Amino acid sequence: MSGAGGATGLTVAVGGMGAIGLAVARALDEGRIEGLRLAAVSARDTAKAERTVAGFRSPVPVTTLGDLAERAEVVVECVPAAAFADIAGPAVDRGRIFLPISVGALLRHMDLVDRARTSGARIIVPTGALIGLDAVRAAAEGSIREVRLVTRKPPRGLVGAPYLVEHGIEVEGLTEAKRVFEGSARDGAAGFPANVNVAAALSLAGIGPDATRLEIWADPAMTRNQHTITVDADSARFTMTIENVPSEENPRTGKITALSVIAALRRLTAPLVAGT
Repeated sequence: MSGAGGATGLTVAVGGMGAIGLAVARALDEGRIEGLRLAAVSARDTAKAERTVAGFRSPVPVTTLGDLAERAEVVVECVPAAAFADIAGPAVDRGRIFLPISVGALLRHMDLVDRARTSGARIIVPTGALIGLDAVRAAAEGSIREVRLVTRKPPRGLVGAPYLVEHGIEVEGLTEAKRVFEGSARDGAAGFPANVNVAAALSLAGIGPDATRLEIWADPAMTRNQHTITVDADSARFTMTIENVPSEENPRTGKITALSVIAALRRLTAPLVAGT
């Protein structure tokens, strides 16, 4: 497929230049994802982003979120949840391949799925910091009785979450693990928009955001973000646990999240793909 400027391969635009977006943009600029090339980026701090891309091998324009869909065939969303609609709407309506990282925000904009059917867009949710979504998707082709996610994080990674603020829950200074939330994946994603996009991704792969159960623990004994999935289905029963190393730039984000996005992009053009 031809991208902007007549070059071969898919063109990619990255919205957000935080820990995830910057890692993805660098991988594209360095040519580490065959068949894809960086075409544009966007960031809240435009001046900082311009200084960053000036050091790239092939500098690209720094533009607005809404303009990214005009500059590339693939749009990657790595912005705060509050800005999700600014990048998602234009990308979907323009018929682009759209990779959202703020999956919890996607739950509040599920009209995008119908809009994608009309425009021909594809919404591809990267696995992110989770594990085993291929197994959950497979089980969902049959009958799933229960899906539960238990997330344990160092308290500092939960500080400032809207749910904690609203309910006056303190997590700083804890000496033992404290369960700070139990409910549906939908409610958890709304209350912890920077923390549990994994719950939203799991729910979309399985039985939906209202049926998927979520527990969140603030655990001072944890040095990594831990997610444990338990699935009870007619085809299989399984439990999977992953412990992610937090990003130095943002303790709410695991290092593996950016790598998951890069892996998802690689699948778009790879001649061989393993996993469903």
